[in-house]
Amino acid sequence: MPLPPKTSAKPFAPSRRSLLSALGGAAALGALAGCGVPAAYVRPGDRAGADLSVTDKRLTWANWPLYIDTADDDATKRPTLDAFGKSTGISVDYVEEINDNDEFFGKISPALMNHQRTGRDLIVMSDWMCARFVRLGWVQEMDRARQPNVAEYLDPLLRSPAFDPGRRCTVPWQSGITGIAYDRRRLGREIRSVSDLWASDLKGRVTLLSGLDEAFALLMQGNGVDVTKWTADDFHRICDEVQKQVRNGQIRRFTGNDYTKDLVSGDVLACQAYSGDVIQLQADNPDIRFVVPEEGAELWSDSLMIPNLAQHKTNAERLIDYYYRPEVAAELASWVNYVCPVPAAQAVLADSDDADTAALADNPLIFPDASMRERLVIARDITSSERVEFAKRWNVIVGL
Repeated sequence: MPLPPKTSAKPFAPSRRSLLSALGGAAALGALAGCGVPAAYVRPGDRAGADLSVTDKRLTWANWPLYIDTADDDATKRPTLDAFGKSTGISVDYVEEINDNDEFFGKISPALMNHQRTGRDLIVMSDWMCARFVRLGWVQEMDRARQPNVAEYLDPLLRSPAFDPGRRCTVPWQSGITGIAYDRRRLGREIRSVSDLWASDLKGRVTLLSGLDEAFALLMQGNGVDVTKWTADDFHRICDEVQKQVRNGQIRRFTGNDYTKDLVSGDVLACQAYSGDVIQLQADNPDIRFVVPEEGAELWSDSLMIPNLAQHKTNAERLIDYYYRPEVAAELASWVNYVCPVPAAQAVLADSDDADTAALADNPLIFPDASMRERLVIARDITSSERVEFAKRWNVIVGL
């Protein structure tokens, strides 16, 4: 299908990798379940329900705001999703109801731990939260025979995270990089390493991400740690370093997605950042750079999952596979501007008649080049037994 012309920078979406607070509310429920409460675990044989897909051509999909293409003249129209409905006859109830991983976990976890339907056939969560769902047995294994596009086109870098080998229960929706953003003109020099954040000319002008899951991997990589197999000692060493930098005034504050405001205003010159945000910032200020440090950076995903007892599993599998067609993935990538999990979409974009759209094919923050790919890794997730201890220490540092 034809690709839409490139539009102006879109408003920032709420953080898709947000702060984990181990205290209170939905996060407390998440910590409880993450610790492996026996009653919460669902055995493999108890996860599937009656699939009504053959006779009931519909499904319900929960996603984040601003995370799918919309028509320029009508934000209620979603071109790729509308095309799926027309070609398959499947009606999709698309609900933008996920604003925070822990909040949504708290919303649907009572049903899942009590072996009840959630009312949703497809959900999108950050991979660190997907790991919790997989450990608890709250999602169904997908039938890859119904997903030939996923099997063929899924980026090799994303195919087998530690929490879901072979991606049997999760499929990346969009991906991204946690790296360093900085204002080249205001700073007056390049940033190449994590250690550059601790330079004297950046004192009080640096921010780090507040979320434990968002922040730790990049900082460990700066210490030369292989984050595919990091240890508790590695974690505590980086906490010692960050605590020292907080106390000597190097770090201005810890942020969610609001780091973008500090970078735009010039209050901050360098910060931990997400690749997708920086593409939007560069539309207004080309002096803002994004760097994958020499030591490497974390490649992460927000992934699609089919919850237990979903009534339209086959329909959901068809929808997932539809978005792995290179031409569909290209149309989506041209709108959301995150790292595309379908490398074959790059050639589709390059062939676009629209110059701005074709230029996206050469953007390494959407299609990382070979040099960048060599430095990207998926960090091993924080296990349920580690999470409470680590979150407690990290939250103390963030609150200093």
